[in-house]
Amino acid sequence: MTPHPLSRDPLELAIAWAEAGQPAALATVIATWGSSPRPSGSMMAVSDTGRIEGSVSGGCVEASVVDSAATIMRENTSEILSYGITSEQAWSVGLACGGELDILVESVGPAGTLTLAMAQQAIALRRARQPVLLATRLSDRHHVLVTRTEQGLETPINDPPPDALRPALEQAFRDGRSQRVEDADGATWFLHLLTPPHRLLIVGAVHIAQVLAPLAMATGFATTVIDPRTQLATPERFPGIVLMTDWPDEALENVNIDDHTAIVTLTHDPKLDDPTLHAALNSPAFYIGALGSRKTQASRMARLRAEGFDTDRTARIHGPIGLAIGAVGAPEIALSILAEIVAVRRDAPLARDSGWG
Repeated sequence: MTPHPLSRDPLELAIAWAEAGQPAALATVIATWGSSPRPSGSMMAVSDTGRIEGSVSGGCVEASVVDSAATIMRENTSEILSYGITSEQAWSVGLACGGELDILVESVGPAGTLTLAMAQQAIALRRARQPVLLATRLSDRHHVLVTRTEQGLETPINDPPPDALRPALEQAFRDGRSQRVEDADGATWFLHLLTPPHRLLIVGAVHIAQVLAPLAMATGFATTVIDPRTQLATPERFPGIVLMTDWPDEALENVNIDDHTAIVTLTHDPKLDDPTLHAALNSPAFYIGALGSRKTQASRMARLRAEGFDTDRTARIHGPIGLAIGAVGAPEIALSILAEIVAVRRDAPLARDSGWG
């Protein structure tokens, strides 16, 4: 399973290293108290060459975790590491924020405590945009992989979860977050929710897209550029980016837009913009944006209303696109666009003051 060349997903990288026969470990934050810098579910991959990707503390305890991971990889074991303000080890590596955290470090591989098959299946489900829970019983590191369908909880690779755990699994899916729980029999589990990655669909292989696409990838968005103009949508102009050269309405019909998807159109061309906005407005996309001046936006809205989209629906469109940071030139405009998308995703107040001109 090859990760995207621009991917920095720790689990995908740990799998890739293990598949290549390279010892790998995965560190996961399983509990936090106080002002911990990273939430539960944060991950960091460690290779036996010392390469690390991801973060479990924002830099405070990473060096200590890497040291422990070396032994864990060598012995194919696992360990729960605890850090806090009173921990001598944590203090020596800089955890002075007043928080506390527990980190589960596991070897990843055919003989790892997190088996390669289990990890591969988890990523395959996530890539298929299915929410999946990797449940770990902390007493013995027993793993259960669970997904949820219309028929209920399903276990694609292992025996069904214990009945005592099922209510907690259902609750974790409803809550939409990773959490440490105690099942009805008193066993402690970490339920790691591996949600589909946020996705950015960019219509228009223009100069702004050349900056926005890799910037979005670096921020964790699975990014696709859509443009039927094959002279623009080329691997040379967009190295490492997924390209689709269908017309926007055809492309968007085939990508299963969900509420983890952002859609932006950058073309200034109604032949491309309008079909994009039609599809976006009929989808659960969490963000819809369109490049253009206020005059262009007014014309666009008039066309959409003439085509039957009422004001409540067209109000979903961010336009002029991007936060009002006085952006000039493609790099700054791309930055303002991505900043607005992130602000909307995080429900930050900045998202309510948009438009660069």
